[in-house]
Parts: sequence; C-alpha cells; structure tokens
Amino acid sequence: MRIVRDLFAVAALLATVTLSSAYADESFATVAGDVNQKLVKLFGAGGFKGLVSYGTGVVVSPEGHVLTVASHMLDTQDLRVHLADGRRFHAKIVVIEPELDIALVKVELGKNDGELPFFDIAAAAKRPLAGPGTGVLAFSNQFEIATRDEPMSVQHGVIAAYGKLHGRRGVFDATFTGDVYFVDAITNNPGAAGGVITTRRGELLGLIGKELRNSLIDTWINYAVPIQARMEVKAGDKITPISLAEIVEKKEKYRPVVKDKPEKGPGAYTGIVLVPNVVERTPPYVDDIVPGSPAARAGLKPDDLIVYVDGEQVISVKAFRDFLDRSKPGSEIAVEVRRGDKLTGVKMKLEETPTAKAPKK
Repeated sequence: MRIVRDLFAVAALLATVTLSSAYADESFATVAGDVNQKLVKLFGAGGFKGLVSYGTGVVVSPEGHVLTVASHMLDTQDLRVHLADGRRFHAKIVVIEPELDIALVKVELGKNDGELPFFDIAAAAKRPLAGPGTGVLAFSNQFEIATRDEPMSVQHGVIAAYGKLHGRRGVFDATFTGDVYFVDAITNNPGAAGGVITTRRGELLGLIGKELRNSLIDTWINYAVPIQARMEVKAGDKITPISLAEIVEKKEKYRPVVKDKPEKGPGAYTGIVLVPNVVERTPPYVDDIVPGSPAARAGLKPDDLIVYVDGEQVISVKAFRDFLDRSKPGSEIAVEVRRGDKLTGVKMKLEETPTAKAPKK
C-alpha cells in the first residue's frame, strides 16, 4: 500500500509540474507575442567585419517614435525599419543622446498607416526598479534571426545584480557609466542592442545595451539600461537631472554636464598625418606618412582610411588621437585600413613622440 501511495504521489507531482510548465510556456508565448508587436528591426550602415548593419528598437509612441541605442548603424541616409506585421518604412533620427547612449528615430508613416502598438515609457519609468532575482524576458533581433514579420528572439533569466557599468569596447570606454541591470542570460550579442528586457508579465524594464567588456575584470557583460536612468544637464546656469523617459517624451537634445576627462597616458607616436579635423566626426583618412616612422615601416599610405585598431572601430580623427594619447610607446597595435575597396591589415609598433629639435643658429 505504501508503494501505491508513493506512486500516486509521484504521479500527482509530475502532473502538477507538467501543468505548471505548460502554463508557464503558454504565458510566456502570450507575453512574447504582445511585446513583439512593440518592437522593430532596424537596418542601416555597417556590413564590415565586426560592424553589423542591423539592430533592434522599441516603439515608444503611436506616431512611430522608436527608441534604440546610439550606434554606427544610424549613420546613414537610408535607415530602414521593419515592423512586427512585416511592413517596411524609412526612418529619420530625431535625437541622439551620447551621455545615455540612446537615440530616438521616427518612422515615416503615411496618413493611412494607422497608429502603432507602443510601450508607455513614462508609465514604465514611474514603476520602482526591479531587484536582483527578478525574473525577466529579453527580446531582440540578435544575429539578424528576424526580418519582416518574423518574431524577435526571446530569452528568459533573472536580474543577477544592479550596479555601476564599468564597460569598454576595445580601447574605448563606454559612454554611459550609470547603474544598469546585469542579466544572467546572454543578451548582448550582435544586433541585440536596442532590444528590451521586461518582467515575465511584459512590463518594460530596460534597454539592452551594446556588446561591452567589463573594464575591471575583462569579461563580456550582459546588461540593460533601466528606463529610470538619468543624466545631469545644463539649463542656463543651473544643473538639473533629466531622465531617459523625459528625453523620449520631450524629443529634445540637452547639453550634458561636462565631466572631468581622464588623465592622458604617456602618449605614442605613429608618424601618421591625418586629414584636418574640420567637422565633428571627420573620418580618419591618412593625409601623409612621415618617412622612417612606425607607419612608414608598417606600409601605410596616404589616402588609407583607418577603420579598426586592435579589432575595434575608429569612427573619427578625434577617436584615433584619443587612442594615441592613452597608448604606451613600445606597444604593438593591429591597424586595419580601407585601401580602395579592400581592407588591409598591418602591425605597427608605437614609439615615443619625438621632441622638436632646436633650430640651428
């Protein structure tokens, strides 16, 4: 009789687990379907090695405003958006806020296109922060699995921690340094930036960030910027905080408080003479090469466009100079340049910056 009772108990337990699992699966599928209607696939600049041309965004207004991360992909005249129902539209940038590493774009809807399902970001920002241990779902178009009306990828996990982001991409520090959700799911893959994490009921919690390594322990991290994230801005002589949700609501660019710049390193010399830095993001084209310099020995040539340093994208003259300011003489770097229609890679050993020689009397 005892064996029979035990068998009945095991059967009842298995039935309960099966029903619970089925209910959980059904619940996740329903939530996933609802959230997917409020997400979009973005396609723009990129396509080079390590520089994807696709990403994710979340609809935050019925008129078609889309919140995503600030990235190279937006640097195009042909930014395209695929809605969850398969419709395709062009979009234009409304605001890019580097301090929070976010961007707001607007889908160019026609008069007969109707309103879009959206997340009420103002309401989401009023909810308290989620704590460690909270179950979450992560939605994004990582690896470009979805196009047109195909649904986003969904992962489930928990918030492992909430703390300050110490991130970098190669030699470049992350622009956002506030508190983020650290997630125990592998969420931050190519194309995932701009996706969202939600509660298991589908309530918006945060925006999935870029692929970054932790600058303290040099490991890849999976994180999301909370909807409640804030930054300090200048309004006349006053300094006031403003939230991510307020930037989305007001659709305006603000003047962030300038933080103290990190101290420069010893600096390094390449012998590369770049084109004049005349605009905010002047591409790092090589104007000339100093004879006998590290760049000359490495085989770099005028008109080369510096694309990567140590595998990481270099987007401007300023970015390359900032890298050299932090570099140490004697270290070796890998530089990839676009020469014509091909990428060419070279190794270059940095040297000390030569001191100016005294003029002959």
